[in-house]
Amino acid sequence: MITNLENWGEIPVLHIFNDNFDKNAPVVFFLHGFESGKEHNLHYAYQLVSKGCRVIMPDAHLHGDRDMKLDQVEISLRFWEIVLTSIEELGKLKQELSTRGYDNGQKIGVAGTSMGGITTLGCLTAYPWIDTAAIMMGTPGYVELAKAQIELIEKRGFKVPLNEEEKRKMFETLSVFDASNQLEKLANKPLFFWHGSKDEVVPFAPTSKFVDDLIVKYGESQIEFMKEKNSGHAVSRKGMLRATEWLANCLA
Repeated sequence: MITNLENWGEIPVLHIFNDNFDKNAPVVFFLHGFESGKEHNLHYAYQLVSKGCRVIMPDAHLHGDRDMKLDQVEISLRFWEIVLTSIEELGKLKQELSTRGYDNGQKIGVAGTSMGGITTLGCLTAYPWIDTAAIMMGTPGYVELAKAQIELIEKRGFKVPLNEEEKRKMFETLSVFDASNQLEKLANKPLFFWHGSKDEVVPFAPTSKFVDDLIVKYGESQIEFMKEKNSGHAVSRKGMLRATEWLANCLA
């Protein structure tokens, strides 16, 4: 197993693959969480590469090797800028995959934890070439979550630097990538969800309702929802193992 630190365009990535360097191996783009970095999810990459996948793990905007030393309030206020940038950059990474000769018609998956899971759901609305996805601690309701975040920030005594018109425009932009209103874009895409019911960072209930809506529309055959009633905002080992097994099976 080989782990390379590379720059794909302006985006630093960890590129992890098997020693046999199979250019036709299925690909997983794995997106990390808020205030994390690409190397913090190498245990997912190990499992996926062991099962025959190629894994690309980028640093999100303002994270990892792209850190701008913002304090927690500053970076929190730019959360949706980071998510939207990551959605845009996935398209660039896909193009780079082709440029480097690794996109030969094989299946491609996207996965992520927390902010990465939220971003993954937005990517599903933007890129029909995604074959499958695994969402850990993610939620599709961008507008609903953004409003809750603004309310929380203001309750803590911080001023959100947006007037009402700017907020309206932000919500309008976020709605473009809000998967909860675009179930048709998820047709025929196997999806895995993991969420702890005690999660106090990304609420469990909206994700659960979204999965229920998907099952009503498309049936249970393409959806797996792994709920853990005693877990908070941290994926369990068995959740990680199931997610990687599930992804590898769907991509085979």
